[in-house]
Amino acid sequence: MLATDGVEQIELTQPRQALQDAGATVELVSLEAGEIQGVEHMDKGDTFAVDRTVSDASAGDYDGLVLPGGVANPDFLRVDRDAVAFVRAFFEAGKPVGAICHGPWTLIEANVVAGRTLTSWPSLQTDIRNAGGEWVDEEVVTDNGLVTSRKPDDLKAFSEALVEAFRS
Repeated sequence: MLATDGVEQIELTQPRQALQDAGATVELVSLEAGEIQGVEHMDKGDTFAVDRTVSDASAGDYDGLVLPGGVANPDFLRVDRDAVAFVRAFFEAGKPVGAICHGPWTLIEANVVAGRTLTSWPSLQTDIRNAGGEWVDEEVVTDNGLVTSRKPDDLKAFSEALVEAFRS
C-alpha cells in the first residue's frame, strides 16, 4: 500500500485487513520513514507505521499495489517523483493496482488512465476524462488489473475485488 499523511484511514485499514485475511503480506510504503497520520474524513485519526520509503521500494518487490484515498494523501503523492514512478512501474509490469476515492489522482499523474474505465470520488471525473480515461459512477470497476472504487461505503466490494485481482 502506498500512502502518506492525510490518508482516509478506513480506506487503508479495511483493504489491508481483507488482503491479510486472504493470506497476503502487506507493507505500507510512504514518502518518509516513521509514521503517517490517518484521517477520518477531516478529523485526525490514527497513525500508521511505515514499513519502507518509496525511494527504497521497487515494484519488483511486490505482487500488487493499493492506493487508498483521502484528499491530502494522493495530493502529496502525485507531486513526489519517486511515488509517481513507483505507481507507473506496477502498470509497466502488468501487476494489479487498486485505487479508491481520491487515489486515482496519483494514477492520473503517473499517466496510466488513458483508455481505461474507472471510478473515483465524483470530483475526480473531469480529471480522469481529461487524462483519457472513462469515468463511471459504479461501486467498483475492474479494468485489466486496475480495480477502482468511489468511497468508503464501497469498501466491501472494493476489498473483495482487490483480493480477486491479487489472486489472479
